[in-house]
Amino acid sequence: NDVQSNFAGLAELLPMVATDDRTVIITSVNEAFARSGSLLGLFRESFFAGEKIDHFLNHLLVVAMDPMAYRHCRTVHRFCYLLPTTKTSMDLSSASDFMSDAYVELVWTKLELQQRVLQLGYSFLFTDVDILWFRDPFRHIGVHADMATSCDVFSGDADDLSSWPNTGFYYVKATNRTVEMLRRWRAARRRFPRNHEQTIFNNIKHELAGAGSDLRIRVQFLDTARFGGFCQLFRNDMARACTMHANCCIGMANKVSDLRDVLGQWRNYTVMAPAEKMKAKAAGRSFEWRVPAKCGTPDKRP
Repeated sequence: NDVQSNFAGLAELLPMVATDDRTVIITSVNEAFARSGSLLGLFRESFFAGEKIDHFLNHLLVVAMDPMAYRHCRTVHRFCYLLPTTKTSMDLSSASDFMSDAYVELVWTKLELQQRVLQLGYSFLFTDVDILWFRDPFRHIGVHADMATSCDVFSGDADDLSSWPNTGFYYVKATNRTVEMLRRWRAARRRFPRNHEQTIFNNIKHELAGAGSDLRIRVQFLDTARFGGFCQLFRNDMARACTMHANCCIGMANKVSDLRDVLGQWRNYTVMAPAEKMKAKAAGRSFEWRVPAKCGTPDKRP
């Protein structure tokens, strides 16, 4: 189905937000995520705490799912886009439970918007708002990749389709092939009802990127050691970290609490003297993240 007419005002906004090479960073928020003291504030804070990455905020489009989220967004950020109400017939303002009808509707609407961004000739890096940024992620995305995605489980090989993608953080290069990829991804929803987009992408990744695929999309799986999350924490070293995702975490208060703690750990790490870091490295000590107090799978809780 055609997505061109569905996103009024988007085509006018993108040139203002995009980088010189026509790339836009996108996140999405509802009222619960955008309000003061919640995830949007923490997310933006991480860009200032990170290593010379605050300029990326000039290229960040915050997609608001409801009018209140849009109002919150406008008070802290320059580029906010309110999803047209025709797209969101249900109330998407609360902290929707994972896999509730509203949540599932939300992720498919995001995908439709992302397809439109590609059609307009812009590449995008989508990032969930419960992800903290520390370093420039683009330095780790291969020039040949049509798509690069973070993982819930990483096999150790960037090209290995057996990794489990986490589409809470993923990059797509604007080409005719990737527009078609998103079209097929959205169409696959009918074959796998009541599923969210990440599971369905995992189900059809071989059709899109496997040896027998007519599309032959080149997918790069990003190492969880750099693009970490609470699902797979045990290989993470702050010296290499680009991002940290509060995945495997239920409940907004839990996410906010543990991400705030992660940001505190990062700040302690960054104020250490370089000599101190070198000494620790020479002694074979890595700077590992603490296990989250409230999030993570049960085996990762203290």
